[in-house]
Amino acid sequence: MKYLFMLCGLLCLNFSTKAQEAEPKQVQFPAGFTAQLDVVYTRVNDWEGKMDLYLPPATKGLTPIVINIHGGGWNKGTKESQSGFSGFFKRGYAVANIEYRLTGAATAPAAVEDTRCALIYLIKNAAKLNIDVNKIVIMGGSAGGHLALMGGYMENNHLFDTNCGGTENIKVAAIIDKYGITDVWDWGYGVHKTSKSATSWLGDKAKDQDFAKSVSPLFQAKKTSPPTFIVHGDADPTVPYEQSVALKAKLDQLGVKNEFITVKGGLHGKFTKEDNDAVNVKIMEFLKGLGL
Repeated sequence: MKYLFMLCGLLCLNFSTKAQEAEPKQVQFPAGFTAQLDVVYTRVNDWEGKMDLYLPPATKGLTPIVINIHGGGWNKGTKESQSGFSGFFKRGYAVANIEYRLTGAATAPAAVEDTRCALIYLIKNAAKLNIDVNKIVIMGGSAGGHLALMGGYMENNHLFDTNCGGTENIKVAAIIDKYGITDVWDWGYGVHKTSKSATSWLGDKAKDQDFAKSVSPLFQAKKTSPPTFIVHGDADPTVPYEQSVALKAKLDQLGVKNEFITVKGGLHGKFTKEDNDAVNVKIMEFLKGLGL
């Protein structure tokens, strides 16, 4: 096995939300895999959007890829906080672990724009990276879950593709949403939670409900939306469990394939090892059922 040293966050297949506080940990990837770190996928003025790529050997045909997006209320977090990709490596997936502009650098919709640019970069460079464009999975937790949903649900709506236009047939095969924000307005002003992270991210559009809907997955889901796996703890004190309940209801209404796992007593990504393991199994079963 080769080893790459990074800070360990547990947003991919381990569900701790304290990625910024994690101790350094070895990230293992199988022999034959290669790592390309800090690949620039977009530039906006002086800011460079970077991703870390972990690629399997190009000996068995095109490979599926999972795009991983860190959380942190859109105002903190780093791609270096992420690890735990072994379940995907074992299934032959490539991994793209991305960063995006945080609130301090740019308010909404910047993080959505960056997520879209990362997706488009991978599509444009699929041949070079040996990626199967029909097997792109996008995944994140908390704010990262929100961005994963937005990245996939926008499909070929280019509203947020300003910095990386010119690509059609944008398709995500599946979305893994871990306790993500689905209604930004509700998170900022709702009866369950009033989050300053939401209003700060909305910036000068903080009182514009129509704009908040435009960056909310609940209002972007449509009949053609990608299959969606949702997991949420029913005791989450940060992102209300009701946000995922609402998304599940919307997807059912639209006829979009989905699976919703409730972690009884689960907090914001703070699940027991047994619950983590069970959720991980469910994620892989969901993807396998889609032929991914």
